[in-house]
Amino acid sequence: MPVCERPRTEASGSQRASTLGNTLLPLSTVPLDEWRALCSRMVEPNGYYLPDWHIAVNGSARGRTGTSALCAWSGGSTTRLIGLMPVTSMWRAYKLPLPVLVSGHPYGTLCTPLIDRDVIDTAITGLLQAARQAGARALLLRDVALKGPVMQAITAASARESLAPRPLQSHLRACLDAGGDGEAVLREALGPKKLKELRRQHHRLAEHGPVSFEVARTPQQVAPALENFLRLEASGWKGRRGTALIQHEGDAAFIRRAAPALAANSQCEILTLRSGDTAIAAGVVLRHQNRAFFFKLGVDERYAKYSPGVQLTIAITRHLCADPAITSADSTAGPDHPMINPIWRGRLAIGDILLPLRARDPVVDLIHATLLARRSGLDLVRRGVHALRSSRGR
Repeated sequence: MPVCERPRTEASGSQRASTLGNTLLPLSTVPLDEWRALCSRMVEPNGYYLPDWHIAVNGSARGRTGTSALCAWSGGSTTRLIGLMPVTSMWRAYKLPLPVLVSGHPYGTLCTPLIDRDVIDTAITGLLQAARQAGARALLLRDVALKGPVMQAITAASARESLAPRPLQSHLRACLDAGGDGEAVLREALGPKKLKELRRQHHRLAEHGPVSFEVARTPQQVAPALENFLRLEASGWKGRRGTALIQHEGDAAFIRRAAPALAANSQCEILTLRSGDTAIAAGVVLRHQNRAFFFKLGVDERYAKYSPGVQLTIAITRHLCADPAITSADSTAGPDHPMINPIWRGRLAIGDILLPLRARDPVVDLIHATLLARRSGLDLVRRGVHALRSSRGR
């Protein structure tokens, strides 16, 4: 049986905290009150590891159920959760029978662990020890912020234990510095000529009906706004490829559960651009502490000549920059994203890191070589698919 595929038993939160110490739990049994409290003490925000989001993902999303959690607990008379890293086995993640725990994928492309800002080193040491107790020889940290405080602390903790983290891949993706004036941010990013063209498209769009930007914040507002988003996403290229959320029962169930639950804690907004009564673009944005996370975007392609996705992103940029509670926003988009990269000019370094749990472990050399070979094979397949699609388009 692959590492961490253990029988699941239920226990009360107090029993788990007092008896298991730093250990591995089924994600569904992590005490919610402790998880929520940890999210309020985070050293680095991650909206995709908020409990209302990731529990919904783990409950029904395709290929993302059955996740476990490495937990680190504080000592002393008052026990509290100080570190949490959702994980799955290498077998479940990649069908490789290797003794590795892999970051649990929360649908969004950010898997930075939750670390208590007051006890950073203790929390990280606890997570590493929990992984060892689970039988892992290494951790595969997927989609982590490479220059954030969590990864910096993990690197320092690894050095103290003579462990050498091994980068597997990295890329830059768009992010927004939301601390400045929105208009100034847009002028600097797009320039006067592009902004003039977008204003012209906005005016032409208004000929179909007054253009409005709506922000759904409460659970009662979010639920119907989410249905508009799901419809728009499925109406475009994602629907044609079969990757729209609403096309898969488990995915639709997860987002319909997560969005209103997060909205109840002011952690989710659905942002919609309308022309008259018609929703022509909608996006889902999560919020955690002082950071926003742009999850997904859906547009009505009948209005493509008016650039509805760009128009909505510009409105979202102004909206986030005007909010004093938000200082930055992660696009959670792929590298070189053609729509958002020209608008959000900040760059966030994201990557995958293989972290050995024992110094100079030859087993990790084998694991590293296997992962590199797998990645080379996947890159070859991707290039072939891209070439095939390009040839069909000619």
